[in-house]
Parts: sequence; structure tokens; C-alpha cells
Amino acid sequence: MTAQTKLLIFGEALFDCFSSNVQVLGGAPFNIAWHLQALKDDVCFLSRVGNDELGDTIIEAMSDWGMNISSVQVDDDHPTGRVDVKIIDNEPSYSIAPNVAYDFIEADDELSEWSGEALLYHGTLALRNDVSRQTLAELSSRANLSVFLDVNFRDPWWSIDETHHCLHNARWAKVNHHELIALGYDSADMKQDMLRLRTRFSLDHLIVTRGEAGAIVCDQNEQFHECIPDKVSDIIDTVGAGDAFTALYIHGLASSWPIPKILSLAQQFASQALSIRGATSKDPEFYKAFIN
Repeated sequence: MTAQTKLLIFGEALFDCFSSNVQVLGGAPFNIAWHLQALKDDVCFLSRVGNDELGDTIIEAMSDWGMNISSVQVDDDHPTGRVDVKIIDNEPSYSIAPNVAYDFIEADDELSEWSGEALLYHGTLALRNDVSRQTLAELSSRANLSVFLDVNFRDPWWSIDETHHCLHNARWAKVNHHELIALGYDSADMKQDMLRLRTRFSLDHLIVTRGEAGAIVCDQNEQFHECIPDKVSDIIDTVGAGDAFTALYIHGLASSWPIPKILSLAQQFASQALSIRGATSKDPEFYKAFIN
């Protein structure tokens, strides 16, 4: 990857609605595109929102942040995505509305004009509907795109077969330790499980995040890289910490950093995200230490 690598982020933009009546812009792809914009990357966010007040709010927030809104589609028939979030034992629990705008993302003609190297990020939630799934399949088939898969299981909107298909198309993949188990890799030796998964799908990097226990990467040379973060004393909430990690990891890949540097800074950025409500910040100072 090079400094000129284009970053295409595909998937959901939505509102996380907390039990305290607080509404926070969210969706893993949206959060990651937001962070990458702040980190000065060449990023395009392909998503879809409803022709409603929440959709207008998302587009306005993106515009104010300097993000390109040309690939955010507006849907007259389906509402903007919404997730009700409850914090249980310091972990987020999600109730996700079905049949919303991001389930119907269509192909974007402007993207067919892209040339040069590009990284395509996607998760698994936006693939629950045939329309968005077909659009992603078309994008993934392009020779100049390398895929970063973020396995973010949200019950009941996932399947092992669909995830295996996505893994076959990916160059890099990130899972948390619960998702590794859900995929059937549940022996007493997590590194051997990681090695089996990485080898099966010929991944350059398999990244496993483990919360406060840190992250492990298995690379294409079957080498392991680990980083355990410093303990965070002032945790506001854990929503979006994984997205912060992923955004900085992608930023590092696009910058051609070595794995230890990527892993260390991604872990630091994730820890910093624990100190804010929700997943993103509107304060440029929040990102300053991580910009090249």
C-alpha cells in the first residue's frame, strides 16, 4: 500500500440510541470512515440513508467534518438505520432495526472510474440483504481492490457460510475472540486456531482483538505479533473502541507501516476511544497524535 492508496468504506450509517435518550451517530463503517477522514486519508464512504431527519443529520455531520458525501445515497422508501444500545456488564448490547436504508446500497457509477490501488473495507451487518450484498460482490471483484474484512457479528444478522465467503475474498481480516469461537475455532490454543483460520483463507493478516487483554496478529509468514494496552482508568463506554482500532490499523496499512507499529498505535487509539461517549469525536485534537 502507498500514501496514495484510496480507501473505500462500505456499509451502514445509523444512529446508536442509548437508554438515556442519547442518540449518537454510529455504524462501524461510518465510524471508521469518520476516523480515516480525520487522519487525512483519501477515503470514500459508500452507504445509504433515509430521506428523513436522521438521514439529513448524518449527511450534514459528514459535510461539516469535510467528508465526501457524493457516495451516500438517499432512499425514499426505507428509513435511516437505527440501533438501540444497552450497556450490560460494561459491554454494549444491540437491538438492530431491519429493512433500513443501508440494506439497499446500490452500485455507484463514480467508483467504476477509480484507478490505481485501493483498499475496500466492509463488515458483515450490511450484507444481510441481497441488494447490498450484490453491490459489495461487484466491488470486491475488481482487480485493483484489496479487501479488509471486519467480522462484526450482530445476532441474528450473520451466518458462517456468508462469513466464509467473505473471508475467501479478503486480504486482511479482523475478529474479536468471541467471533473466532463462533466461527468454530475454539481449541485450548488460540494461536493455533488463528493459524488454522489464516491458512485456510490465505490471509495476509488475521487480527484478533481481546478487549483489555490486547490484540494478536498472525501474518502471512505465520509470525505472531502481540500488543497488550496499558490499563485505562477512566472508561466512559466501550462502544466504538473496536472501530477505532480498525480505523488506525487500516491507516497503518495504507501508510505501509510495519505490523508492530500498526498494532501499537491501533491499540493506543482504541484505548483513547474509551474515554468518550460513543465511537467518534468532533475534536480534531483527538486525532492529532496519530496523524502521520
